Amino acid sequence: MSRTAISRRSTAAVSIGFVAALVLGGCSNSSAAEVETGSLGSGIGSGVTTSSSVLTSDNAAVSAASALLAQIPIKGRAPKTGYDRALFGTAWTDDVDVEFGHNGCDTRNDILARDLTALTFKEGNRCTVQTGTLNDQYTNTTIAFTRGQDTSSAVQIDHVVALSDAWQKGAQQLDTQTRTNLANDPRNLRAVDGPANQQKSDSDASSWLPPNRGYRCQYVAAQVEVKAAYGLWVTQAEHDTIAGILQDCKGTASTQQPAVTSPPLVTSPPVVTSAPAAGVTTPFKNCAAAKAAGAAPVRIGDPGYGAHLDGDGDGVACEK
Repeated sequence: MSRTAISRRSTAAVSIGFVAALVLGGCSNSSAAEVETGSLGSGIGSGVTTSSSVLTSDNAAVSAASALLAQIPIKGRAPKTGYDRALFGTAWTDDVDVEFGHNGCDTRNDILARDLTALTFKEGNRCTVQTGTLNDQYTNTTIAFTRGQDTSSAVQIDHVVALSDAWQKGAQQLDTQTRTNLANDPRNLRAVDGPANQQKSDSDASSWLPPNRGYRCQYVAAQVEVKAAYGLWVTQAEHDTIAGILQDCKGTASTQQPAVTSPPLVTSPPVVTSAPAAGVTTPFKNCAAAKAAGAAPVRIGDPGYGAHLDGDGDGVACEK
């Protein structure tokens, strides 16, 4: 697919869908070398991302995300054969045609500067984030960031749509510059808890969701936006998981206000239909036990979830 086609699809995606104002808070392991440079992008130090699409508890916004999901093709996962990170350009390059591109600072530090608060920068360098505080949307925790060989990995930059996942769902067909844009597009990037990013690896929504349930609506909506913008597809299990989460979001929107963590982080309402059982630390023995505990349905990442409970492998167990 040509860059022009991608641009047109991206424009269409924005016009279709995310019409409400939503605050969205994307996968990489950062080496010490990669943390040496960065940016003063828009939204600097606000702790709030500047994505073009954001979810609130507005049913219209959730419906728009669902409508956009319906336009994304459903196909099987292609082989990972041939995948290499280098096929998505030099890591954190500034030579891209997306927000923050060509601003003189690398993408990693652009995202740190966007998502962290209480920022300090390396002396004499307008780009390099030295310290800051992350209100992590994946884990709903506060993390202190200090640049350094032994400390930088506490905060990592996640590709919301992992590059390996993108490769297996259409990115093989994109040209190198478009793949480079995808790898550095702020819509696809989040500063997050390092261990959570490692746990996610290259999973899609059917196999990993943020532990913080209050962020799942926004997380899957961001995946939908990115996949639509770059002409990627979803698997059936991935589609069904995202659709279910968005349906849950819409179902709670009319009765709940968005949950708020420490300012300025804003999250969406919980996406579960019932509260998890207190003290659950291991998977339920069976669905009867999950239902007796009032925890059904149980999603991937929830206490009590186990693959043996999820007969259809869609990431949602004991839903019937």
